[in-house]
Amino acid sequence: MRDCMEAVKLFVTGGTGAIGTHAIPELVRAGHTVTALARTQEKATVLRAQGAAPVIVSLFDRAALAKAFAGQDAVVNLASSLPSVTRFMSRRAWRPTEKVRAEGSAAVVDAALDAGVERVLQESVVMLYCDNGSEWVDEDSPVDHYPITRGNFAAEASANRFTAAGGTGVVLRFGVFLGPGAAHSELLYAQARRHLAAVLGPPDSYLPSIHLADAATALDAALTVPAGTYNIVDDEPLTKRQYADALAAAAGKKSWVHAPGRAALLAGDRLTSLTRSLRVRNERFRTASGWAPQFPSAREGWRATAAVLDAA
Repeated sequence: MRDCMEAVKLFVTGGTGAIGTHAIPELVRAGHTVTALARTQEKATVLRAQGAAPVIVSLFDRAALAKAFAGQDAVVNLASSLPSVTRFMSRRAWRPTEKVRAEGSAAVVDAALDAGVERVLQESVVMLYCDNGSEWVDEDSPVDHYPITRGNFAAEASANRFTAAGGTGVVLRFGVFLGPGAAHSELLYAQARRHLAAVLGPPDSYLPSIHLADAATALDAALTVPAGTYNIVDDEPLTKRQYADALAAAAGKKSWVHAPGRAALLAGDRLTSLTRSLRVRNERFRTASGWAPQFPSAREGWRATAAVLDAA
C-alpha cells in the first residue's frame, strides 16, 4: 500500500450508494474531513453516523453545489441511479442514470470550477471497452458507444473538461462490484446457495471485478494521482466460468445449473456490458498511486463476502 497522504477536505456525492457506503467510512478512517450530499433527512442521519457532515442539496443545482463545495480540496462524484436487477434490461429504467451521470456530473464540475476546487474524482465503468477476447485491456484500448454508456461517456467528458480548465480531473473506471451492499452481488450469492450460477455470455470470456472495500481504498489512493483515466479492478480477472466456480465455492454449494450462458447474447446491447470479454489490467493505477487490492481476485472477494452475508 502507498504511504499515508496529508488529510484533505472532501465533498462526496452518492455517499449512500453501494460504493459510497464503503467509501465514506474508509475516507474518514484515512483522516480526511468528509462532507457528503444527502437527499433526505434519513440519508443525512446515515451519513452522520459514518462520520461525514451531511448537506442536503440537489445534484443539479450548480449554485447550491458551488456554495457547498467552498473550501473543499476535492470532490468525489459517486452519484448514480442504477436500475434494479429486475429492471436492468429496460431502456426506460436507465433514463435516471443517464440524467445523473450527464447533467449531474456537468453540474458538479461547473460548481467545482466556480468554487475553486482543485480535484474531481469521477466514477465510471470498465464496461465501456470493446470486447477483447483473451487479450489484456488497458486504458488505451478502444471503447464502445452503446446505449447505456451515454451517461458514463458524458460524465467522463465533464471530468476531462475540468482538467482542461486547469483542475485535476480523474476518471476511475471500476470493474463489476462484488461485496455486501451491492444488490446484484447479494442476489448472486443467494442464487449460489440454491445451486444456481449466472454465467452471462461465453464461459471462457473474462469478467472484470472489484470488491467494494478495494474500490473504497482506491478512492483514497486516487487523491494523489495525476489527471487522467484509470482502471480500478482486481489483479486477476477470472473467466465467467471461474467466477461462477469461485462464487459456488464461497457459498459451499456445487452449482447444478449454469445459465443463461451464450443465450444471454440474444439480449443484444441490453446485456452487452455483462456478456463481453474484458480482461482488464490495473497496472496504470497501481503504478501511479501505490494502491493494491486487498482481494486480488473474485475468489478472495467472494470468500470475504460470504463470511459477512452468512453472519448477517
